[in-house]
Amino acid sequence: MSHKVEFELGGRQMIIETGKIAKQANGAVVVQYGDSMVISTICAQKEPKPGFDFFPLTVEYREKSYAAGKIPGGFFKREARPSEKEILSCRIIDRTIRPLFPSDFKAETQVVNFVVSHDLLNDTDIIALNATSAAIAVSDVPVEKTIAGVRVGRLDGQFIINPTFEEMDECELSITISGSMDAITMVEGGGYEIPESELVDALLFGHEHIKTIIGKIEELKAQCGKDKFEYVPVFIEDTLIAKVTEMVGNKLNEFNKIAVKEDRNAAKKEMTTEIVDALAEEFEGSKNDVKTVIHDLDSESMRRMILDTKTRIDGRGPDDVRQITCDTTFLPRAHGSSVFTRGQTQALVAVTLGTKMDQQRLDELEGESTKSYMLHYNFPPFCVGEARPMRGTSRREVGHGALAERALFPVIPAEGSFPYTVRIVSDIMESNGSSSMASVCGGSLALMDAGVPIKSAVAGIAMGLIKEDDNVVILTDILGDEDHFGDMDFKVTGTSEGVTAIQMDIKITGLSVDIMREALDNARKARLHILGCMNSELTSHRDQLSEYAPRIITIQIPQSKIGDVIGPGGKIIRAIIEETGAKIDISDDGTVLIASVGGEAGQMAKERVEALVEEPELGRTYNGIVRRIADFGAFVELFPGTDGLVHISELDVNRVEKVEDVCKEGDRLEVKVINIDGDGKVRLSRKYVLTGEEVPEGGAGNGRPSGGSKRPQRPRR
Repeated sequence: MSHKVEFELGGRQMIIETGKIAKQANGAVVVQYGDSMVISTICAQKEPKPGFDFFPLTVEYREKSYAAGKIPGGFFKREARPSEKEILSCRIIDRTIRPLFPSDFKAETQVVNFVVSHDLLNDTDIIALNATSAAIAVSDVPVEKTIAGVRVGRLDGQFIINPTFEEMDECELSITISGSMDAITMVEGGGYEIPESELVDALLFGHEHIKTIIGKIEELKAQCGKDKFEYVPVFIEDTLIAKVTEMVGNKLNEFNKIAVKEDRNAAKKEMTTEIVDALAEEFEGSKNDVKTVIHDLDSESMRRMILDTKTRIDGRGPDDVRQITCDTTFLPRAHGSSVFTRGQTQALVAVTLGTKMDQQRLDELEGESTKSYMLHYNFPPFCVGEARPMRGTSRREVGHGALAERALFPVIPAEGSFPYTVRIVSDIMESNGSSSMASVCGGSLALMDAGVPIKSAVAGIAMGLIKEDDNVVILTDILGDEDHFGDMDFKVTGTSEGVTAIQMDIKITGLSVDIMREALDNARKARLHILGCMNSELTSHRDQLSEYAPRIITIQIPQSKIGDVIGPGGKIIRAIIEETGAKIDISDDGTVLIASVGGEAGQMAKERVEALVEEPELGRTYNGIVRRIADFGAFVELFPGTDGLVHISELDVNRVEKVEDVCKEGDRLEVKVINIDGDGKVRLSRKYVLTGEEVPEGGAGNGRPSGGSKRPQRPRR
């Protein structure tokens, strides 16, 4: 038997239904919003998988091509590996629901979302987030707290819930928010230099609508929710815990005062090895349990040190930012580059400028599009001192790159004023906390080093939180261990004017607005400090592009002339490209982009294109070439593809008996356009050039050779 609830959200109807689809899953729902529809399921085991000392949760989000009436492109006509959009949607859902599960629940769990209908209006990631929450709520999986999510946009100064794709293109703010009835648990999005106070208002606005969704999910749960199953918790023997605790003693407190990450980790590793070896005989097969106990003791040690002494493991206070150094033009041949170092986190960032042909082409459910600005983030194993296989881009790398890309997007110049494709690559050289924020700072410096006219510099900072009951400490510029053992990872980027991107993950059940407001205020102070450090290296973008960057010339040609430039089968445009070495791209509206590393090649190609589309101008003088001689005059080529007739009477101020007395084929002849008739025929005159006479408005000779006459003819019978 199926059950469903219906309600209005953002002016559209949302329907949540269960009991009809995928009934063998622990929980399954279908959520419809407009004509978009998502099926969400959750399956969980009751017993932990042997050898797992973590919660093995996997979240999948897949868009079916048939949802939008499309057949996948490419040779294999089926959906392939997840797209970047699908990966980012997975991460939003994962970060929202992971803290909801009990800490001792280590059984394998999988959430799967299928987009099965897409109306091309409503983004399905928010639908999938709410569908996942509803599937968990009605299932027997042991999660008690219900969450929900919305997207908040601001259009014309007004907040709106779940803006459509068209509205999002116009929004100055767009953030995804998830939360429970009493707190916000996840935030991700950005805007065009939004003041912190307005960002808080958007969060409050979104949270009110989240409560509405949660109420409806709870209503569905009351109708048909299953009893939560009893699971096998993962626990460690009290005897082993006591033994390890005794052997550790105060060592971790001392180790956590070692400021250098490598030395601190080496000391902890040596101690762990000694304890594992010492207990191997008494507690056989207890290696992972010993490491887990030491991990928990390490977390407690670090947290207590910060809460009690307000001193962090590298000796800083809660609000202190690590030492920052900035270098630009680090790579000799890159179009722009920088090395941004903050403490033990370092990003090498390079900017490459390309043409329209370098744009990324996207084929998504919403339709095909192009992308002329992109940021790619790479996290090689050596940046944390590890040796492990490099097997393609990870979901984490995709997520961090998308955050940094979003952070810089508001300051990237529009294509109309800067017709380049911009690619930023951030390779992390060292990592000890917030390498994505280092990518933002390094990316901003690299863009300015490349001469990209960005509006202003952008900096980013990661905030942390340690919370025990009412004892709360907000941390600025968190380390990797503070992120791992802490309760919050709150990344904020922006200019001196406001916020451009935000991402917040909460490991506890929620965060009050007051704490969030304080964290945003501290983040702003840190951001301004970092911008000051960046300005000491480069205060503005460079006046000139790199000598190795392509120069792009933009010209506009009539749409009717596009074929003339391309030629049959592309023959003419290929010839120009081969002869000049320039790249040429022609848009359907007649915009021509000519790119070349050397200015001469671009200028040569520009002249060739202009010559192909040039129209003769009445009264203008041309230095043409005589192409053909006739008894009544000479045909002169003004520019390729266009010629005109110089009547014998217009060859000289004196009477001319024979055309050959003045010119012959191949001669250069300076002539003036004296008339262009309705059929496009061009009349030329050398006499007007010799006398300096101006061509009357409307042309001379009324379309007939100057001084000539025409007798009336009898009509044809």
